[in-house]
Amino acid sequence: MQLSIVIPLLNEEESLQELHDWIVSVMQSNHFLYEILFVDDGSTDNSWALISKLSEQNQNVKGIRFLRNFGKSQALHAGFKAAQGDVVITMDADLQDNPEEIPELYQMVVEQGFDLVSGWKKKRYDSIIFKNLPSKLFNWAARKTSGVKLHDFNCGLKAYNASVVKTIEVSGEMHRYIPVLAKNAGFAVIGEKVVKHQSRKYGKTKFGMDRFINGFLDLITIWFVSRFGKRPMHLFGALGVLMFIIGFGFALYLGIDKLFINRFGRLITDRPQFYIALTSMVIGTQLFLAGFIGEILIRSKRKENRYFISEETKNQNKESEYSL
Repeated sequence: MQLSIVIPLLNEEESLQELHDWIVSVMQSNHFLYEILFVDDGSTDNSWALISKLSEQNQNVKGIRFLRNFGKSQALHAGFKAAQGDVVITMDADLQDNPEEIPELYQMVVEQGFDLVSGWKKKRYDSIIFKNLPSKLFNWAARKTSGVKLHDFNCGLKAYNASVVKTIEVSGEMHRYIPVLAKNAGFAVIGEKVVKHQSRKYGKTKFGMDRFINGFLDLITIWFVSRFGKRPMHLFGALGVLMFIIGFGFALYLGIDKLFINRFGRLITDRPQFYIALTSMVIGTQLFLAGFIGEILIRSKRKENRYFISEETKNQNKESEYSL
């Protein structure tokens, strides 16, 4: 199997037949061994019935159906798990991604050695105000935060070496940051290709403005996890010590002032600096403890993983001895 084409979809019955025929035409003209994985993310129209029909007509078509809408990340994760090809292509089902790009994307992974190739919709046919400008801002922030130099993180048309999709885990709404997840997993050879973007032919987009808000929140999450996920004490401990020093400094100032300067002046508890000192030291202690607990959890997880790996190795050795 050379290619697995994973297509997550939600209520796209109008475009599925045309998309299928287009992909099959490209596959046959290039003599690819392929499979098409349609992942129905809880569609309420006739999408699943059409996928079933296509599967009966073409043995290379397979379908995965969710009983309700779980989101694009979960759909991609299910498709990645089921994919059998050496190269995995993802694309949207709305006919805005061009299947004619697939052969070159495949060659970039197989011949040029890329772990991941992301499409770049340099010329878009979307709304300037509601899609283009927010996308540019989002992509700029993603580049600066992640260090991955891509122009279009959210392009649905991407090509992966199979080892990438079998290693990373896509959850929540992290499908926008698969290149970042791949980089954090050690797949550093990430490329980009300018691809054709086409205006939507049927239906309407399933994403609203809330996707940009969620996208930025997810960006903060993935930045934190990638930078401090394995060493939380470096963040929480440093902030905790800083807050504690600030609080202790105010407390020391109040103590010296009361003992040597204003012994008969206002009570310490009547001064605002007292509450600043108290709050800062309490917050500092809590932050430090959060980092400490995080380190303990990570070390426990590592020991647990090592235990499972050693047990799996023992079981494999027993099976080998039995087979011999």
